[in-house]
Amino acid sequence: MRTYLVLGLALGLGMLLHVSHLSAQTFVFPEKGQSPEQQELDDFTCFKWAKQQTGYDPEHPDLAATPPPPSGGGAMRGAMGGAALGAIGGAIAGNAGEGAAIGAAAGGGMGMMRQRRVERGYQEEVQQTAAKNQQTRATFDRAHNVCMEAKGYKIG
Repeated sequence: MRTYLVLGLALGLGMLLHVSHLSAQTFVFPEKGQSPEQQELDDFTCFKWAKQQTGYDPEHPDLAATPPPPSGGGAMRGAMGGAALGAIGGAIAGNAGEGAAIGAAAGGGMGMMRQRRVERGYQEEVQQTAAKNQQTRATFDRAHNVCMEAKGYKIG
């Protein structure tokens, strides 16, 4: 189940970045009659300027890394710890086996709850990373557009 969660989050992040790139696609109109060659030169100049201003390079995006997925096994670790404690308590009461079974059940439930909490935190981190990457790209696009407009192009 966790594998599907990780694959789904990775796919969602990829789609988000792809969609943000598509939505950032703009149209450039030379308002001062610039030639296609001049427009290409101006675009290159503005690309370099925006990169220098923002520290972001769309050709080599050094995007914030998605954190690694949390490791599983929370229920098993909890069950093992609970069984050990239950066996000790059961041995004192005269029935180590019953104490271990009760401890394993309680520990397993606690371990599952802890694992779910960790996975929710991971999902939030992935979403925050995607938002940060999208914001960084948007800042670069804004800087590039400002430069192109200053050189006499209508951006739409």
